[in-house]
Amino acid sequence: MILFCLPYAGGSEVAYYKWRNYLNSSIELIPIELKGRGKRFNEIFYESLEEAVYDIFENIKDKIINNDYAIYGHSMGSLLSYELYYKIEKSGMKKPKHIFFSGYRAPSIIRQKENIYTLPDYDFMKKVMDLGGTPEELMESQELLEIFTPIIRNDFKILENYEYKERANKIECDISVLNGKKDAIKLEEILAWKNHVCNGFKVYSFDGNHFFINTNVENITNIINDTLAYENNIERGICYGV
Repeated sequence: MILFCLPYAGGSEVAYYKWRNYLNSSIELIPIELKGRGKRFNEIFYESLEEAVYDIFENIKDKIINNDYAIYGHSMGSLLSYELYYKIEKSGMKKPKHIFFSGYRAPSIIRQKENIYTLPDYDFMKKVMDLGGTPEELMESQELLEIFTPIIRNDFKILENYEYKERANKIECDISVLNGKKDAIKLEEILAWKNHVCNGFKVYSFDGNHFFINTNVENITNIINDTLAYENNIERGICYGV
């Protein structure tokens, strides 16, 4: 079983490296590196979320032909995971066994557009911090700010310009929704994910804020291990939206 992990705004594949110490040996962890960061630092930023989803799909399509797989996305990674599912469905390729949506409200919950990505650097980063969108350590290092502000700004650009489109077909695989108890996301916004699926739906709450994934690695990976062991042994039917 492959586990593809998609990062939060400003994040890279490094965020998931420590998970290898806790995941079951039957799970192959493949964290996805997006353009403009990490080993892809010199590549041009995405112009839209759709472009990011297309790039992710192109990078994983050869791996999902003959393998069972699951997807985990945190924050922006959750929205990418949601759109990636429908990109895979449209392609006619094998769908994931499970999707873990982490630290993000259901995409049908429309957020007021603020276009904070257009703010000057300091104001932008302060706003991002207020939203719980990035680690506090960045604001304490000028060097890190110079590196990461353009990355985070572009991620917010594609998020804030995203337009939700209702799908006729609901997600067919089971999903898990993970959130931090001190995050600003409301419970009803988490539970709204249930409207997007037609099979299993579970919610897990963890101590911590928006970045609960950094302080709950063992607990999260235990859930992943148990969930994917179960999914390996069942088959799902097809359902449609109403």
